[in-house]
Amino acid sequence: MATTSDAVDLEDSRARLCEEFAGISGTDSGVAQCYLAENEWNMERALNSFFEADLEKVFEAEWSSDKESEPATKRQKVEGKTPTESIDLTADSPGSSSKSSDTDNAGLSLISWNVDGLDMENLAERARGLCSYLALYTPDVVFLQELIPPYVQYLKKRAVSYLLIEGNEDGYFAGMMLKKARVKLVESEIVAYPSTQMMRNLLVAQVSFKGSKLCLMTSHLESCKGQGGERMKQLGEVMRRMREAPDDITVLFGGDTNLRDAEVAKVGLPAGVCDVWERLGKQEHCRYTWDTKANSNKSVPYISRCRFDRIYLRPASREGLPRWAPDHMALVGMEKLDCGRFTSDHWGVYCSFTTTPPT
Repeated sequence: MATTSDAVDLEDSRARLCEEFAGISGTDSGVAQCYLAENEWNMERALNSFFEADLEKVFEAEWSSDKESEPATKRQKVEGKTPTESIDLTADSPGSSSKSSDTDNAGLSLISWNVDGLDMENLAERARGLCSYLALYTPDVVFLQELIPPYVQYLKKRAVSYLLIEGNEDGYFAGMMLKKARVKLVESEIVAYPSTQMMRNLLVAQVSFKGSKLCLMTSHLESCKGQGGERMKQLGEVMRRMREAPDDITVLFGGDTNLRDAEVAKVGLPAGVCDVWERLGKQEHCRYTWDTKANSNKSVPYISRCRFDRIYLRPASREGLPRWAPDHMALVGMEKLDCGRFTSDHWGVYCSFTTTPPT
């Protein structure tokens, strides 16, 4: 027979589930309760049900406006774009053709960005904004979080110079884009987090770049302040893989970690692994990647400034191999689009890396 205490515990548990669901889906507690109750309070089933709605219509107008007769070399800067113009990401970035040249630029460039595909408002225009930044920076590697299937289909249609690797087939998930002309995929895998309640996993790709072996990893670690324990377990798995990778492989991890500094301190970074932002001098202008003071996409009654999006590097250490090191970091996506909103509620993180000759 259920006791009053059992009823209180059940109510508290369901309230926490509603809070987590609302945080992930960007809805309120009423919507969360509805989906959870319909799915017997199973978080994964409820989220799948929520995301199973037909989202293709969000991009329908954008896709139908494509002009098949447009030249394949057409390019578009971030400024002055119009909704019907397509962006060819096969070309070099504007004004930097020598830097983007496959033969002249030996450095590696990376963008990591939670693109907030769960937010349906202005989603097509915000997706175009992402493509504009990719055309502008032409990164070799792109780590993306909070993708949804229609967003992936949009990127496959527009970013034809990239190979897109998906961390799932439904719901919301992380993804990885590799510039075909410069980064060669060897193999990829999806690593499950055994105790996640939020459909999170680790996407891993083994690649070859300019003669170097790289292991690229991206993830969206568990969200919400109360999920610190699970988040630290997930970070521990990431760090284990970085530590145990062969010494002839350079490992790069980036993503929306949702980490607090105290959580990182508890897990600890293995020898040889560095936080790129810290290695580059903890530059203040790159500190806050989630900043409700500057980013108005989320209407919240408080100011929250956090370094949720992080990049970690473990260079190859074998004697005779070039050693990779970070040389630059910047935040991207800080300009409002024509719709009056930003590309995402997170800023993107741009990093570049160079090598020192083997000793």
